[in-house]
Amino acid sequence: SMPDLILLDLMMPKIDGFEVCRQLRADFQTNQIPIIMLTAKSDLPDRIKGLQGGANDYLVKPYSNEELLLRVYNVLEWSQNQKNANPLTGFAGNKAIEKELARRIERSEPFAFLYIDIDNFKAYNDYYGYQKGDESILFLADIITEAVNSLGGRGDFVGHIGGDDFVIVTSLERAEFIGRHIIDEFDKGSLILMHEEDIRKGYLEIRNRLGEIKRVPLMSLTIALVLNDGERLKHFAQVSDIASELKKFGKGMTGSVVVRERRKEISEPAEIDSL
Repeated sequence: SMPDLILLDLMMPKIDGFEVCRQLRADFQTNQIPIIMLTAKSDLPDRIKGLQGGANDYLVKPYSNEELLLRVYNVLEWSQNQKNANPLTGFAGNKAIEKELARRIERSEPFAFLYIDIDNFKAYNDYYGYQKGDESILFLADIITEAVNSLGGRGDFVGHIGGDDFVIVTSLERAEFIGRHIIDEFDKGSLILMHEEDIRKGYLEIRNRLGEIKRVPLMSLTIALVLNDGERLKHFAQVSDIASELKKFGKGMTGSVVVRERRKEISEPAEIDSL
């Protein structure tokens, strides 16, 4: 089996580390394995040459075991995140999302979880084609990035579950502002993704499998907002279950909406607010 990481010494008999690194990156079986170069050379040109050749990190001898372990840990974590990232947006994928929620719950950290979903996306995708569908997903990804950068806080997390589903983990006090901002920007900007005639009509005419023409509303957003005070939720699956319940409620409403629950305890019946 292939290694998870390669520690590559620059100075080796018969062949140098630069050439080994080049060969590893040229082979499809090894070109995704992270590489940390070890060298006694601290010259900047050598470090640049190694990084340009495909090394992920550089460690100059002599080094402590603590530094080596930290660099190995960081590179492995980066590599794992890259493997799990969504290929379209580059955002963290499902495993990273679960890990982030589990970490915050384990530490009893208060947090807000926003589950963002495009309403009527399948109809839009069928009507305009997959390329336009991808454009709409990337458009929403850009809005989310801008919203978190401008309104979020240090340590906020953004993930892409897949398709048109995104998540944000942020602070309790920032969540509603972020959600409202995303909706405002999407509702204004998404019009450029549609034909003027469709905008004027306010719906898309979609032919179903029976050959019947159905009128489907234009794209909008449903954002499910789950609030955790640090004590109420005990497992990341609870967050997902509550978000799914809220999303289902929100999709029954007209237009873009942020929905959140009002109950204090999981055992209580669900009470839902639309914001």
